[in-house]
Amino acid sequence: MEIHRIHPELLEREVRVLVVGCGGTGSAVVAGLPYLHQSVLAYGHPGGLHVTVLDGDTISPANCVRQAYARSEIGLNKAVVLVNRLNLFWGLKWEAVPAHLQAGSVISRSHYGDELRAHIVVGCVDTRAARAAIRDAVSNWSLTSYWLDAGNSLDSGQFILGEPLNQRNRRSRPRLRSAAELYPEIVDPRLDDDTEPSCNAIEALERQSAFVNSVLAHHALALLARLFRYGEISYHGGFVNLATGATSVLRIDPRCWERTRRLNKRSAMARSS
Repeated sequence: MEIHRIHPELLEREVRVLVVGCGGTGSAVVAGLPYLHQSVLAYGHPGGLHVTVLDGDTISPANCVRQAYARSEIGLNKAVVLVNRLNLFWGLKWEAVPAHLQAGSVISRSHYGDELRAHIVVGCVDTRAARAAIRDAVSNWSLTSYWLDAGNSLDSGQFILGEPLNQRNRRSRPRLRSAAELYPEIVDPRLDDDTEPSCNAIEALERQSAFVNSVLAHHALALLARLFRYGEISYHGGFVNLATGATSVLRIDPRCWERTRRLNKRSAMARSS
């Protein structure tokens, strides 16, 4: 097991965070980010966080059951509602982009004037195609430092902080493996369920239990808070199961990463045979 230390430049200037998706988990993450912003400032960070929220969806009646939206906001864009609310309450100048991340987009900390500029990308999407779009946007020529992915099923899920393989992280050793590298099936659009999200509150709860999103969001935020507070972490993700109460962490261990890769490769071969 090894220790990962934060990229030093993230302690020297304002940190740009891009949250992609603000449904169940995303809305909980966005609601918690002002507390992270305030805490890093209290510990002497020179600029805190600047957050941009990206989501093209509008609020439906079913969203009001387990997401951070009111019935009076039905029909409005999710990102705009969340960001306006936080800016008014906290006196912030965070930004909302009422659109989906498009295939071929590039997210990088060096694109000045680009609304997708970010040091840290937090992915809270519910399809493999959307997660693949994030993976591609932070890879190759991107200079994004971290990709924090959060995903869930009915009553379990994962949160994984990775350093995507790009121009910024290419020579980082040991580079934190991303969720897409450890579990390639989560970025395979062929495995997506084409069922449309339910507009019925009961059906929506049958697909995702009431508190799985907020539990994952708080675990993910706690990981980021620890990284900024102490400058290092000994784990870079974890798995939560609300049905059994079990929680396990993903250690920073290249041997563990390699075992996971081999197991997933065998599983993929078994599925295709």
